[in-house]
Amino acid sequence: MSESPTRLVTAVILVAAGSGQRLGYGMPKAAVPLGGEPILMHALRGIVASGAATQVCVALPPGDEPLRRLCDEFREELADGGPLLSVVDGGSTRADSVRAGIAALMDGIEAVLVHDAARALTPESVFHRVSEALAAGAAAVIPAVAVVDTVKTVAPTTGTDASFAPEILTGTAPREELRAVQTPQGFHLETLLKAHEAAQGLAPNESAAVTDDAMLVEMLGTPVHVVRGSTQSLKITTPLDLILAEGLLEGPLGARWVEG
Repeated sequence: MSESPTRLVTAVILVAAGSGQRLGYGMPKAAVPLGGEPILMHALRGIVASGAATQVCVALPPGDEPLRRLCDEFREELADGGPLLSVVDGGSTRADSVRAGIAALMDGIEAVLVHDAARALTPESVFHRVSEALAAGAAAVIPAVAVVDTVKTVAPTTGTDASFAPEILTGTAPREELRAVQTPQGFHLETLLKAHEAAQGLAPNESAAVTDDAMLVEMLGTPVHVVRGSTQSLKITTPLDLILAEGLLEGPLGARWVEG
């Protein structure tokens, strides 16, 4: 029987610097309550429970003292064992926040999982699948789920047709080839460093079009492998998302119905 690959020394960069404007709470998204605790705490506990990280580096909104205190309190919980918890100020963009996290990594880190605090209920099994693929030799790995909706491409309506509707259909994407991408996204540290170094040379419009770290790695021409994500890994962005997340935590079935 073949042996499992040796797990790489791994850090998780937890991106938690979002404003949360679309949630409408008037506070950073990471501080919004979910099941009686801030979203950030659910995300941190999920990472630690997975056992995937030697270090967790949290990128927070600059100057947010309440969230920093939460991290300090959580660090005390980890005093008897657990990953090193580091906190950095996030940037104005997601990429800036990730780069701040990279700069704070301890010596000896071999792989990095970039995770969104907004995906606070991600199951441990997703962390494991990403980490195992990295250990097996993949340079970049993302979790994803199949798209169940039919997806159309559109363009702005022009001329007299604009009186009918603001957009017009231009095509239908093949659903069987589409995946909704989630986090944590995993990379060998060297690959992630190269991707972010290359991104520094992007024009502003190109940089604005980048929505995740996998896109930066794609631009290098490096293969990005895909493992199974989870429907539980919903991204909490809108009030409806928050209601769904609360339902997962508190509903009569809890999270038992959700695939790992």
